Amino acid sequence: MKRIIVVALAICMLGTVAFAQEGDGGGFGFQAGIALGTDVIINQAGVAETWNNLGFQPDLSFGNFGIGLDITLRFQLTPADGDALAIYGGDWIPNFEGNGKTFFDIYLPKIMYVRYGFRGDALYAKLGSIDDFTLGNGFIVGNYANTRFLPEQRIFGLQLNLDGALFSFPYVGVELLTGNLARFDVMGARLFVRPLSSSGLPILDDLQVGATIASDTKPELWANLDPASDYVDKGYGAVTMFGADLFQPIIKGQAFPLAAFAEMAFQPEGRNGFMIGAAGRLIGLINYGAQLRFLSAGFIPVYFDANYDVFRAAKAAFMQTTPTGNGFAGWLAKAGMSLFEDKFYFDVTVDGPFASKPALASANPAEYPHLRGVVGLREGVLGGFFFDFSYDKYMLGLENSFFKDLVDPTNAVITAAANYRSGAAVFTLLYNLVWDPQRQEFDITSSLQSSIKF
Repeated sequence: MKRIIVVALAICMLGTVAFAQEGDGGGFGFQAGIALGTDVIINQAGVAETWNNLGFQPDLSFGNFGIGLDITLRFQLTPADGDALAIYGGDWIPNFEGNGKTFFDIYLPKIMYVRYGFRGDALYAKLGSIDDFTLGNGFIVGNYANTRFLPEQRIFGLQLNLDGALFSFPYVGVELLTGNLARFDVMGARLFVRPLSSSGLPILDDLQVGATIASDTKPELWANLDPASDYVDKGYGAVTMFGADLFQPIIKGQAFPLAAFAEMAFQPEGRNGFMIGAAGRLIGLINYGAQLRFLSAGFIPVYFDANYDVFRAAKAAFMQTTPTGNGFAGWLAKAGMSLFEDKFYFDVTVDGPFASKPALASANPAEYPHLRGVVGLREGVLGGFFFDFSYDKYMLGLENSFFKDLVDPTNAVITAAANYRSGAAVFTLLYNLVWDPQRQEFDITSSLQSSIKF
């Protein structure tokens, strides 16, 4: 453990020197933070433990390039075993207490992110934490995130958007995703073409025709199927699906953009689905969208969603079953608002079937309504206060009425991050409440920390 402390401190000091020297060179932007706080982590026995944390988080940017590190040391003073100091080995030791984590699982996430470009650029690449990634119209992969196990576990993924317009060849583009570069488990790709790009036809010159494929090669990964291990092989095998889509901008511009789209998808055991919809924005403030869906028995739309890592094992188990029953029609409605140059935003999305809830309980979440609400406030609007909050509720109406289930956290995922800045000091409270479908109970993790940015 003493060696671990020495190595961590050495990395922090070397990182500080290296970044400072580069920052003094050719216009680099550099900031760093030292954080001290408390994390509540669920151990392998399912018991909540409190650990102090000391972190060093340098952040470097130059033009389109940016990189951030997260060197955090969790420790306990006077722990229960009587030692003066205990270091949380899960942050530094592969396969600590048999958790199945490899060298890359441990050390790749020390890089918080590496970024080139910005969202919407012809070339945008990001490695590290992924907050919301969508392939095409999102019928297969929509708002996927690999951050659901923070603060306990940071996962190092990749997202890439490359548009041929970068090379004055706007006819083709590609979008790539892998949720975890240490495991290459969740992977997806979309190739799209603009066949009428040089036709000179109004509107139609922006038509996109795309094809998507997505797969999870290790559905059991980090699923807590067994309290004694993070990774238990239940023999589900890879879950792979593919589809095709159309995307047609109708009105361009910032004030009243509007687009129409359609997508079909094919899942294991003969499952298939089709969606048609539209989305836009009014006076640059109000976001809206609607979809009409036609789903075969057992089809799950937006299979790789924002909380996929939480429910992936349960979904994989369902995909191993033979679909029964009849297909059905479904819907999606979205409304929200964005103010102060997108510094304050909220969105509510509700989707579900047109039919009433099944007479017999079903394991398919598509047969029940689902609600996702997101609200956030960035820095610079309300003094030093800023926050992000999301609420996902699945299987609405499974146990009770729609509105009674809506406020019941069963089958819910709740995330919250509240921050307050005072000068160079930032105080942060993180809170995650996640329903574990395998153990039928809640996993609750939280973190309280203060940091100084310089």
